[in-house]
Amino acid sequence: MANTLQEHALQADETDSRWEVMSRLYYEKLTKLLSTLDIGDETGVELTVKHYFNGAAVYANGTICASWSPVGLAFKLPADEADELIAGGQAKPLKYFAKRPIKKGYALFDSPESKRQSALRGYFLKAARLARASRTEKP
Repeated sequence: MANTLQEHALQADETDSRWEVMSRLYYEKLTKLLSTLDIGDETGVELTVKHYFNGAAVYANGTICASWSPVGLAFKLPADEADELIAGGQAKPLKYFAKRPIKKGYALFDSPESKRQSALRGYFLKAARLARASRTEKP
C-alpha cells in the first residue's frame, strides 16, 4: 500500500491568535521531521498531519498516533512499552494541561531534538502500526 503524507496547512495572516501561530510552528516541525525520517511505505498506512489547538498531530488512516506541541513530542505506543519508557526515565507521561488526566499509552519526549533520529523513526513506525491495528479492530 502506498504511503502518502498529506498536509493540512494553515495560511498565516496578521490576525492569527497565539494558538494558531503555535499550531503552525509545530505543524511545520512535525512535517519536516516526518519528511527527514522518510518512513515511506514502511507504515502501510496513509499518514496525515493536521493542526490542533496548539500543536500538530499525525494520523494514520484517520487515527491519531503522534503529536507535537509545547509539552513535547508524544507517541501512542503499546501501553506496556509507554509505561516502561516512563518508568525508565526515557519519557514522561503525556498531559496537555496541568489539571487534566494523563493520556494512557502515550510516551512524551519533552526534548525530541535531542533524541536520535533512529529512535524517533522507530516510535513513529510503532505508533502508526498500532493505529492501523486499532482501526481494523473497530466494528
